[in-house]
Amino acid sequence: MDFRRWEPLYEQILEDFGFDRYDDENSVRILEAVTVNSDLRMGDDAAELLGQTVTVVGNAPCLESDIASKGISGTILCSGSAVGRLMSAGYKPDMIFTDLDGDIAPQIEASSMGAFTFIHAHGDNQDLIMRYAGSFKGPVVLTTQSSPSYTVFNYGGFTDGDRAVCFADHFGVKDIRLAGFDFDHPMPKDGSDPDMKLRKLQWAKRILKFLGIC
Repeated sequence: MDFRRWEPLYEQILEDFGFDRYDDENSVRILEAVTVNSDLRMGDDAAELLGQTVTVVGNAPCLESDIASKGISGTILCSGSAVGRLMSAGYKPDMIFTDLDGDIAPQIEASSMGAFTFIHAHGDNQDLIMRYAGSFKGPVVLTTQSSPSYTVFNYGGFTDGDRAVCFADHFGVKDIRLAGFDFDHPMPKDGSDPDMKLRKLQWAKRILKFLGIC
């Protein structure tokens, strides 16, 4: 999804949640500053790993049962919070899409093993950016939900999982499979507001429907 298609959805999200676009853009500036010594790449570099089939891995409670029943096919794009669960099931992500929430250690481990990490800046993860963004040793792609630039990219999407889907769709992947996606039952997480998470998942579902994925 290019930014012209994404921006109207983004503006609706800002209005729905009462977010401030300035806060999103300020987080981008912080992200750029703390990753100045990282192995920064373009999204096109990561896209070279995309096969004809990708599986996008979300962090819903059903992840393990989805893997057991359907398996994982093609290039693996994983939401940040699900990386530990995916690796425990015997799979390594090719790409990680993260706003640095959730269990960070498996994400850093997968990065050290060569996974591309798409680190996302938004208005309320500035502390996490300052704490963790510089710790990823593998290739890093910087992303925003606001206006992109030459070094910070926006392929659309709101949560980690649907951002991964948007990336694959942007680069023309036709066979996009989902594992660990449940838009009605958020994974419990300490310090997370389940009502807010559910609202975000409803937006993720809306975005995937916009793309014709589900």
